[in-house]
Amino acid sequence: MACPYFFPVEARAESGQNAMLPLGDSWTGICRADPRQPWRPDGAVLRPLCNLGYARGACPHFPSADGPDAVRFAVSGDDGASLRIYLVVERDHQPFAHGPLEYSRAREGFLNPPVDETISRQARAYVESYLRRKSEASGA
Repeated sequence: MACPYFFPVEARAESGQNAMLPLGDSWTGICRADPRQPWRPDGAVLRPLCNLGYARGACPHFPSADGPDAVRFAVSGDDGASLRIYLVVERDHQPFAHGPLEYSRAREGFLNPPVDETISRQARAYVESYLRRKSEASGA
């Protein structure tokens, strides 16, 4: 589950099992917890807080409001033309918001992307990681 305030920018080249990470890879990016003062987290916080979420109480930038703690994605279908993703935004390990997303390979984008720009970018990062791994597995 990625931090709901983490805006992924670039997949990081890391060894290990990145496919199990919430966004499919470890990502660098921007913390948008305070939209007036975005900051670029360093490697010490990227993986344990930004990429893995549930940073409430552990990250000094995490908002104190009753917002979400983490975001998770799962592939629910892949027919070659479109990729169906299920999105769950969590608060205290419980659903805060959820719903389906559909990514069109032909359009290279979501048919109805999440309204929140940060979560929309996380969904896109998840799809990029998924498609990269799928391409590598097929040898394409």
